[in-house]
Amino acid sequence: MRTALTLATNIIREFEGCSLVPYLCPAGFWTIGYGSTVLSDGRPVTDLTKPITQPEADALLCTTIQNVQKQVREVVKRPLAPNQEAALISLTYNIGIGNFERSTLLKLLNKGQIDQAAEQFLRWNKSHGQTLNGLTRRRKAERAAFLGENL
Repeated sequence: MRTALTLATNIIREFEGCSLVPYLCPAGFWTIGYGSTVLSDGRPVTDLTKPITQPEADALLCTTIQNVQKQVREVVKRPLAPNQEAALISLTYNIGIGNFERSTLLKLLNKGQIDQAAEQFLRWNKSHGQTLNGLTRRRKAERAAFLGENL
């Protein structure tokens, strides 16, 4: 059985891709590695950030996912299957814990309305009001993982 961290890592790697040099993501944030906006020492990524190595990108991803898992576990008040937790980690990795905490998805999930919560993944496919195909594909994959499909 795969763990939530393994499943989340697979989803994130697939949809984030990896860049060893800083780049502006579609939302306008400087990122590096697998979409990280901060470095392992906590400094924000900027256009002046030095390139990193593949092992550094992998380590940054692992550390960030572990931190996101802790954040998700703090706000979800119901037991989760590994596939559900993985989908929530991937979503939160992408949208940030503040957005997740305020989301209808979390409110529905904490009320035990699992199917309704699953449908909320699909709403998080925009950046600056524009629907992005990559986010639409990612949210469908996260929703499927949350529901235990295609694992």
